[in-house]
Order: sequence, then C-alpha cells, then structure tokens
Amino acid sequence: MLLEVKNLIKKYDTIAAVDGISFSIKEGICFGLLGPNGAGKTTTIEVIEGILPETSGEILYKGKIRGASFKEEIGIQFQQTALLESLTLYETLKLFKTFYKNTYELEELTRLCNLEEILHQRNNKVSGGQRQRLMLSIALINNPDLLFLDEPSTGLDPQARRNLWDIVQTIKSKGKTIVLTTHYMEEAQILCDEIAIMDHGKIIAHGTPNDLIKKYCSGITVILPADSFSFPLDSLSMNHKKIYDRVEIYTDDINKCLKELMTRDIDLTELIVRSPNLEDVFLKLTGRHLRN
Repeated sequence: MLLEVKNLIKKYDTIAAVDGISFSIKEGICFGLLGPNGAGKTTTIEVIEGILPETSGEILYKGKIRGASFKEEIGIQFQQTALLESLTLYETLKLFKTFYKNTYELEELTRLCNLEEILHQRNNKVSGGQRQRLMLSIALINNPDLLFLDEPSTGLDPQARRNLWDIVQTIKSKGKTIVLTTHYMEEAQILCDEIAIMDHGKIIAHGTPNDLIKKYCSGITVILPADSFSFPLDSLSMNHKKIYDRVEIYTDDINKCLKELMTRDIDLTELIVRSPNLEDVFLKLTGRHLRN
C-alpha cells in the first residue's frame, strides 16, 4: 500500500472532527474522499498532508512513518492559493520549480496541463479553468508520487470541468496516485477507482463506485410527464411517486414496466430511464437535509 491510515483521530477541544477512521490506498489509483460539509474530509486530508497534527492514530507512507522526504514526494492542489498577480504563468512555474530537487521539465508539464498558449499571460488575466490548470501544474511541479486534489473543479463551467477530468485521467495513466475530494458525484464516479464516504467524522461506506451503487441502491427509475397518464396513478402495479409535473416509477424489471405502460397506451416519447448513480448512494447515506 502507498498510504495507510490507522485509527486516525483529530480533536478540537472535546469535538472529534475525525473519529477513529482507517483506510488504505493502493499505488496508481484515484481514491475519492467524499462527504457533506462538516463531515471531516478536509481535516482528514490536512492531517495526512502534514498541515495539521493528528490527536492520535498512525499514518504510513510506503510502509513507514512519514519522514522528511514525504513533502518532497507529494503534490497538493488547494481549494484556494494566493499567487503573485504580476507574474506570468511561466514565471510562476519557474519560481515553484526552484523549491524542489526533483521536478518536471516545464515543457512537458505545460503540455500535460494545456498551458502552452497562455504561458506568458499574467496570473490575474486568466480564466477560472485556466487558473485551475495552473494550480494543478504547480501541484505537479515536483513530479510527486502522491497527488492531493481538494475540490479541483469547483466553480468551473462544464467544458472546463471535463477538460480537467481528462488531465487527471492522463496523470493517473502515468502511475501517479491521486487523493480527490469533491462535491460533484459525477466527477467522483468517473475519476475514482475507490471511494470512502465520510459523515460525522467517520467512514460510513467504502468501495468502488459500482460496488457502492449495487450495495446501497437498486432498481431503475422510469420518468414520464404527469400528463401522459389518462388514468388514476393508483392503478399502476409498480411503486411510483408524482413529483411536481412528472411521475417517477420504480422497478427492478424494466421490461415488465415498459410492457405495462405500452399495454395501457401511454405515450413514451418523453420517457427517461435512469439507473442509480453515486449521487443516489451519497444522498441515501448522508440524507437530503441541508447542512450548516
């Protein structure tokens, strides 16, 4: 295992933000740590990174207690990082390159993060997506074995987010190990090989995205406009619910469901069939109520 966390506890006074969690991360995978606000995931990551001290527990890197070389071998993309606005992207990367012994060649790094065309723009003149790619390149500047990405696509438009996902997939294909925190369940489902879901300082579920979906959510949802039904909904043989102007039908047998709908001459032109996904798992395990 590249990283092992054993019975990790982090307390603030008498409150346990991280309450005795354990997990391990294999080399070369993308590991997702998910949870609602206040679940303890950011505190967990900051303790592992060495930014915060643990109250108790053990963290092993490559089978050993983290030593002086640990910070040389990891890269961190924080949610927010202040940069010198008067510097260009190229000057910024050159500056960060001087902080480490083992570094990426700038030409390869800028190509990997799609920065070639904007290298000589100033930091305060780039878009949100461009800035996130710059922050990712800074996290990679020391050619790390272990990369921490803390909500890297927050605030990005769909196109910029997809572009960032492509870069992360390329990084993983180079054998890097990635620890990802995100509030985008689609992002986690696409990028992560394994996922741990936290709530109230504890890990409440752990597995591959597909395994978690199979374990916690089953069945298929068939969605139709409510005005498609010319008969009372109570006469349907399947579980269903009317939500605003649509009807959701829940079934384990899609063929049987469609056969009944067609037998009753329901217009299926606007039919939507939705399989369960990681967001369904997340909401089932952590609840739908807004957290302060």
